[in-house]
Amino acid sequence: MPNRLVGETSPYLLQHAENPVDWWPWGPGAFAEAERRGVPVLLSVGYSSCHWCHVMAHESFEDDDTAAYMNEHFVSVKVDREERPDVDAVYMEAVQAATGQGGWPMTVFLTGEAQPFYFGTYFPPEPRHGMASFRQVLEGVTAAWAGRRDEVAEVAGKVTRDLAARSLAHGGEGVPGEPELSQALLGLTRDYDERHAGFGRAPKFPPSMVLEFLLRHHARTGAEGALQMAVSTCEAMARGGIYDQLGGGFARYSVDQEWIVPHFEKMLYDNALLCRVYAHLARATGSGLARRVALETADFMVRELRTAEGGFASALDADSELDGRTVEGAYYVWTPRRLREVLGDEEGQRAAELYGVTEEGTFEEGFSVLRLPGAEPDPSVRERLFAARERRPRPGRDDKIVAAWNGLAIAALAETGAYFDRPDLVERATEAADLLVRLHMDAGARLTRTSKDGTAGANAGVLEDYADVAEGFIALAGVTGEGVWLDFAGFLLDNVIDRFTGENGTLYDTAHDAEPLIRRPQDPTDNATPSGWTAAAGALLSYAAHTGSEVHRGAAEGALGVVKALGPRAPRFIGWGLAVAEALLDGPREVAVVGPQDDPAARALHRTALMGTAPGAVVAAGPPDGDEFPLLRGRPLVDGQAAAYVCRGFTCRLPTTEPDELARQLE
Repeated sequence: MPNRLVGETSPYLLQHAENPVDWWPWGPGAFAEAERRGVPVLLSVGYSSCHWCHVMAHESFEDDDTAAYMNEHFVSVKVDREERPDVDAVYMEAVQAATGQGGWPMTVFLTGEAQPFYFGTYFPPEPRHGMASFRQVLEGVTAAWAGRRDEVAEVAGKVTRDLAARSLAHGGEGVPGEPELSQALLGLTRDYDERHAGFGRAPKFPPSMVLEFLLRHHARTGAEGALQMAVSTCEAMARGGIYDQLGGGFARYSVDQEWIVPHFEKMLYDNALLCRVYAHLARATGSGLARRVALETADFMVRELRTAEGGFASALDADSELDGRTVEGAYYVWTPRRLREVLGDEEGQRAAELYGVTEEGTFEEGFSVLRLPGAEPDPSVRERLFAARERRPRPGRDDKIVAAWNGLAIAALAETGAYFDRPDLVERATEAADLLVRLHMDAGARLTRTSKDGTAGANAGVLEDYADVAEGFIALAGVTGEGVWLDFAGFLLDNVIDRFTGENGTLYDTAHDAEPLIRRPQDPTDNATPSGWTAAAGALLSYAAHTGSEVHRGAAEGALGVVKALGPRAPRFIGWGLAVAEALLDGPREVAVVGPQDDPAARALHRTALMGTAPGAVVAAGPPDGDEFPLLRGRPLVDGQAAAYVCRGFTCRLPTTEPDELARQLE
């Protein structure tokens, strides 16, 4: 019999709607029920493409005996962390503080006042490797609740007070300057893996935001070391198993230091961020590999993540069917025999050599993940292997539309389409932006975080939604010359200033009027995506460059105080903030291109402006003295010809009609 999750829109929650566990969605009703019954709350947080979430669900939540025990002794609440990042952030902070580590599935036991008192992640069905079984944990918590309630309340109160006392004093300390950015680069150089590229050791995550900083730092200063780290890391990832050598797109991370074996889930946010990174790398260096990867990743997003409504789904699962079993990576892995079955003996053997497929296997059970350590195979080989793989059982897809991640995708697709003459990608970006305006944004420019199948969810947008959607809209405005997207970005950023800003430039992840939790989440550091804090700083700075708004520039500078504090000490975890700081140090530059829309000369200047590498430069294109963008006002043609105007700070260069001269002005 279905439980209370059957009416939810989250695919992750719906996966648990048929569990024998009497799940509740997050909300006051669940906590009122726990108070009424006098039992604790069991909070389980995960997401649909999480491999170990599926494992724990199968082992424990689908087990009738375990479910019966949970139903008798707890009110069980299931949360999709992608739908409620605020709830996830608050309790993950508690888990990490208590255990020194975190991850998903996250398992937390709470009082009826939502105060946490016992923490964990995945628990096995039987004791294993020194871990208690899930049943042992349940019984231990039940015993403590029944026999030591005062002690439980004391622990819960202390944890809650400790969390509430954590606040960030950063902000209002001045903006980061050359010394802080140089120290950040030095710190990255120390963490750089000279042998395999990337930063740190296994598991290795794509350092998308750090790569953007390195590219911008090189563009501004000419530092070859910064460029080389970016180039080598991008090439290592593109040739590794973390990149889908047949279908394009990136997996979540590499389990090893050499980028060989990925964790196979494919997330929209990773692919949007990396598509943009590779497009920027190709723009900066002319790299054919970077251009190919950017376009293939864009095509992957459109082919496999685009929904019927025109938005982009959240993720593809890591798991799929193999010989009647659900196996991680099954859709993507190969053996020499499987290659020969598709290509024949001779070509199959050659493909195995080129793609690093061995008899022993680089993964599990003799399977290998395709890599590209050397020469590329003939395109027909790739096409035949891709067609054969398409006949395999596909991984599941989380069809949930997340506003923030669609904002990232809009920026990536718009810019990639503009750089490489793919107007279809710009069209897909525009359609996704239309969906966000129609379905996710109300008349006051307040955002709903998620939707599915054309129905908006019930959860309010958080800071990253406002910031990333504004970033996407500003990029789309620069590419299309449609000023309405800049207007929409301004409405969103006004909400950031009015509803998410604290003292001295600090920002909160939830709005002033959001549902109160035991702590108001606030985190300036990047995780898999740019933090809402630094993403907002970037969008505010770009909007100020477009409009001349001192309010928005002041808000951006106030938010960057945290980068001055953290950048030199933890550059890997505030990469987007460092990238925004590079834009601030460079201006950013403001480019206005005036000329008739159908004028080839105007189009050439517009493309040159977009291809410029000046950090964070903003571009407005339209008719002379037009009202589509503030930057166009008072900007006429030059001798009847299309012209470009470049300004920086309060100084403008002479207008030019020549693309080569414009390119020089943007160096």
